[in-house]
Amino acid sequence: MTSAIKLEALYAKQTGAVLNITLNRPALRNAMSLQMVVELRAVLANAEAAGSVRVIVLRGAGGHFCAGADLQDMAAARMRSMQEPSKVGEAGVALDAVAQANAQFGELCVAYAKTPLALVVILEGSVMGGGLGLACVADVALAGESAVFRLPETALGVVPAQIAPFLVQRLGYSQAKRLAVTGGRLNAADALAIGLVHAVHPQDQIDAALASILTNILACAPGAIAATKALMAKACLTEPANLVQEAALIFSRAAQGPEGLEGTTAFLQKRKPNWALQ
Repeated sequence: MTSAIKLEALYAKQTGAVLNITLNRPALRNAMSLQMVVELRAVLANAEAAGSVRVIVLRGAGGHFCAGADLQDMAAARMRSMQEPSKVGEAGVALDAVAQANAQFGELCVAYAKTPLALVVILEGSVMGGGLGLACVADVALAGESAVFRLPETALGVVPAQIAPFLVQRLGYSQAKRLAVTGGRLNAADALAIGLVHAVHPQDQIDAALASILTNILACAPGAIAATKALMAKACLTEPANLVQEAALIFSRAAQGPEGLEGTTAFLQKRKPNWALQ
C-alpha cells in the first residue's frame, strides 16, 4: 500500500507500514515555519490514529534537514506581541505572541518524543536550532557526511528554550551546556562522537542504511516497541528500584498478550512472527 499527500510545508508518503515525512521548504533549507509545525503535528496525529503506520522517517528536501526557526515568523510574532494581549496557556501562564509561537514548537517536540511509533531521522546539510531539537527526540538518528549541526541561539541573543531539555536528555548536562555556551558547531563525526547521532554514512549510502534500520524495526512487535519507549522515558526520571513492580506488570501484560504469545510461538516454530511479514 502506497499513499502520498503534499501539504504547504511537508510532503508525506506512506509505503506499507512506513510513513516518510519530508520537510519541504528547500529554498529556505527547510526553515521551521509555524505552518510546518502545525502540519507536522497533524501528520503525526493522523499516523498514530490510523493504525497502519509503525515507523515514521523524517528528513528534509534539497540536501538539508532543517535550518532552524523561520525568522520571518519570529518577526511577525514580535509585531503581534506588541499589538495583542497575552493569552493564558495550558499551564495557566500568560503567554505573549512570541511565547505562544515558541510553545507551539515545544509541543511539537514533545509530541514526537512521546509518540509510540518508531521515529527515524535522516540528517543532511544544515541541522540547526529546531532541527537539532527534532534530531534529539528521534529513536534512531542517521547522519550523512554533509551534516553540519549548529545551536546558534545564544549567538543570536536568544535561548534554545524548547530544545534545551531534549539536548540534556540526549547528550547529558555537560555536553549540552558546552554546545549552548559556545554556539555549538559540529560536523557529522563530532555529532557521532558525543552521541547526538547513532551512525554516519556517505551520502550515497544513506538510503541503504535506512533500509537496513527499517528491516530491523519492522522485525520487532509494534506494541512492544511502544511499551518499551514509554517505560524508558519514565526511567529517565525515576530510580530503577522504584520501577520494579510497574515494569513487572508491563512485562506480564506483554508476555501474556497477543504479541508475546505470537513472538514466543514463532520462535519455537522457527518462523517469523506475523508482524514481520507485513
